[in-house]
Order: sequence, then C-alpha cells, then structure tokens
Amino acid sequence: MANHLTPDELAKELNMDRESIIRICVEEGIPIYQGKIDKHLFQAQLQAVGAGHQATG
Repeated sequence: MANHLTPDELAKELNMDRESIIRICVEEGIPIYQGKIDKHLFQAQLQAVGAGHQATG
C-alpha cells in the first residue's frame, strides 16, 4: 500500500474532493512533493485539526 499519493488518489481513498485535499495541504502546510502527498501526514494533520476544533467548540 502506497504512502505517497496524488491528490486524486488521496481524495478517492478518503472520500473527499481533490480541491479540498489541495486546499487543506496549502492551509496546513502539508508539502506536496513532485505531485504527491504523504497520506499518513495528511491524515494526522486532519485529526489534529479536528481535535483542535472539538476542544475549542
């Protein structure tokens, strides 16, 4: 199972749209290196942001 995925592949795996994947990467500082994103880093950042919203909300 690949760890570095294109935005399209990651969107398909996480049931998100490609534009949201790219927007989150830009907003959260997740690198897109040679057109690929580290899936585990992306998921960890999503969980961290979600936990932060739950703690403040």
